[in-house]
Amino acid sequence: MRKILSLICYLFLLSACTSLPDVIKNIPVIDVPYGVVAKDVSTYKNKQVRWGGVIIQTETEKELSFVQILFYPLDSSGYPLLNQEPEGRFIIASTDFLDPAIYTKDRVITVAGMLNGGVERSIGNKKISIPLLLTKAIYLWPKDYRKSYISDGRYPYFYYPGFYGYPFFYPGYYGPYRYWR
Repeated sequence: MRKILSLICYLFLLSACTSLPDVIKNIPVIDVPYGVVAKDVSTYKNKQVRWGGVIIQTETEKELSFVQILFYPLDSSGYPLLNQEPEGRFIIASTDFLDPAIYTKDRVITVAGMLNGGVERSIGNKKISIPLLLTKAIYLWPKDYRKSYISDGRYPYFYYPGFYGYPFFYPGYYGPYRYWR
């Protein structure tokens, strides 16, 4: 009985750690890779997706706000996997005012919205086409989101050899969380 209760508690805690933020959870989306959409944006027009990444630039106009984002794939909690290579850029358009003082460069963001074709932007001397999302929900991650779990890159709570067969605290190795800094 004690083992069953422990297992139930463990699964409950595990499910709490992997849930999406409520703001972006209830929007139905299709799971389509960024690379596929970037090659042919018109095929996926009016499809809803959930994407995320790091803010590059925020622009405001009279009726719309635009945020240019460097795309990273998302983990199960909707947080961008910043330890992977970025795959490209996308732009979100919002009818709400997105203050450039809040939506600043290098902030981590996750967005759910509808693909609305592509937009031409100049990067240096080159013009490129970037997918455009009309936002339905935006989640701006707290600046210290990952640091609240990991303080120095080592296993956060106690000494535990885990699934790796060796201790986390030997010189030169900082555990599986070393990329989240």
